[in-house]
Amino acid sequence: MTGPETEKKFEIATEELAVLGNGALGYIREIEPGNAAKLLGPQKINVPGDIRLYCLYGADGTPMSISASFEAAFAAAREHELTPVTVH
Repeated sequence: MTGPETEKKFEIATEELAVLGNGALGYIREIEPGNAAKLLGPQKINVPGDIRLYCLYGADGTPMSISASFEAAFAAAREHELTPVTVH
């Protein structure tokens, strides 16, 4: 029987997490429009506040693309030969 006293917890260092799936996994997450401007860097862009956006991140957390639909983000992952997974 397992309970709180006998359960083992798995811990992983941030550095180990960054390379987990590196080169094989792409993480898709819905982002706020304001975050899109931050991720795109110094260029000035105007992102409407009522749009849904999805960012594809590499396993190390590097943003790879921003899409207007989950399907487009999924396709971008496949184009980069990554296995897409979602992050909530």
